[in-house]
Amino acid sequence: MRKVKVRLRPIVNRINLPTVLKTAILPGDSMERLFIATQVGEIFYIGNGEIRTFLDIRPRIIKLGVSGGGYDERGLLGLAFHPEFYNNGLFYLHYSAAGTQGPGALSESFNPDPCDPKTLNLRWTNRDTQYDHMDTVEEWILPSNGQPQIRRTLLNLRRPFFNHNGFNSLNFSPETGKLVLSTGDGGSGYDPFNLSQDEMEIAGKIIEIDVVKHTSIYHPPVVTRFNELPVPIQETLTVIAKGVRNIPGISFQRYYNQYIKYAGNVGQHLVESIFSFVHYKPIPVTQLVQASLTESEPDQEGFINFGWRGWEGPFPSSIIRDCPANPNLDEKTMAYYNEAIETSVRRIQPLTSYFHKDPRPDKFGGTALTGVQPYMGKGIPALTGSVVFTDLARKEESETPAKGVLAYTRVRLDGKLNDFSIIETDYNFGSQSAYYVNLGTNLDQTRLYLGVYGSMKVTDFNQGTIFEIESSYV
Repeated sequence: MRKVKVRLRPIVNRINLPTVLKTAILPGDSMERLFIATQVGEIFYIGNGEIRTFLDIRPRIIKLGVSGGGYDERGLLGLAFHPEFYNNGLFYLHYSAAGTQGPGALSESFNPDPCDPKTLNLRWTNRDTQYDHMDTVEEWILPSNGQPQIRRTLLNLRRPFFNHNGFNSLNFSPETGKLVLSTGDGGSGYDPFNLSQDEMEIAGKIIEIDVVKHTSIYHPPVVTRFNELPVPIQETLTVIAKGVRNIPGISFQRYYNQYIKYAGNVGQHLVESIFSFVHYKPIPVTQLVQASLTESEPDQEGFINFGWRGWEGPFPSSIIRDCPANPNLDEKTMAYYNEAIETSVRRIQPLTSYFHKDPRPDKFGGTALTGVQPYMGKGIPALTGSVVFTDLARKEESETPAKGVLAYTRVRLDGKLNDFSIIETDYNFGSQSAYYVNLGTNLDQTRLYLGVYGSMKVTDFNQGTIFEIESSYV
């Protein structure tokens, strides 16, 4: 694969951390607008060359950046417009709710020890009191000649830790017409309670929500497991995938009369991975609950499993330790041998992976995958039909201050693992850090938008710029 060079054209600056970049046509409008959702709870759109406020839910968002030195992974996580938004004004939000701060599920940081079974079989107990916060998924409406207002709550989810909540977490499936919610594994590191592989846990899954079914339910309980939900809510849910660590949403690429689905899984220490699949068989939550009650195994043929926590992309999950006698080397010990064996056959292989350390001259060392989008436009011919992805910040020592990176890959016709290549950019960020925090596209996937931020602290305001990615020959 060859390198591609693109131009980054600034659209708007002084934006807080952008978590979602999407386009929609407002009811009564005739132009597709770019919407920008920020982690702190603002939603803007670009109209007539000006940035305008669509919705401000900052009072509804949990207080961010209190711990962790200003770094936070909570906040406004997802925004999705109903496929009939132009006609019905419906849109959906996923965010960490104000006033729900808890002490967390563990009193100290977690690291698995293969020699200590206690660290490999932890359980999340006392969930009513030992949690970090609550995430909520809501349906909102933009009435004609009015301000956006909430209609109902779809889910209330209690989360064990502050991180791995999913981001860009809401998207509508063009295949099923359902709302797709992607949830992270609950956080900390190494998925301490193995929530991502437990079919009954809501964490670590890709879930479809039928938003036209049982619409009279307005106040669902706060839960962590599917069997805690009332049956009418269970009946609105199907599960597409498990084994998710943390995921920047799911995207769909039309290929003749079917869709290729793309989902990236953020890695632990070794590798970032992008998965693709066409055929899948989601499992209704009612079926999962019934299997749990009868202590039977649900039919998992066609069910997607990304492999976490036993696998980090294409590799068994590993603990990495320095080698004191040789600082140029490190020791990698398999963290969860039994789980790697159990999931080795059922998991799907990544489309491509890139490493946190990569000595090859035409590659890069990554930090965290932050966006995956197919590109179907013709404005950048070298990228047409490819899958573009972005990483938060390159790890090369020469990249100081921090700079993100764009890259791309393609689906191979034989279904095998493919390589990737860097996309070079022409923009000079100077001496400022430039973390690539989000990648977005328009409705027909002919334009790409990049969110860049100057800091990784949510408490450092107004350091963001939104770019459109264009051909370098423009």
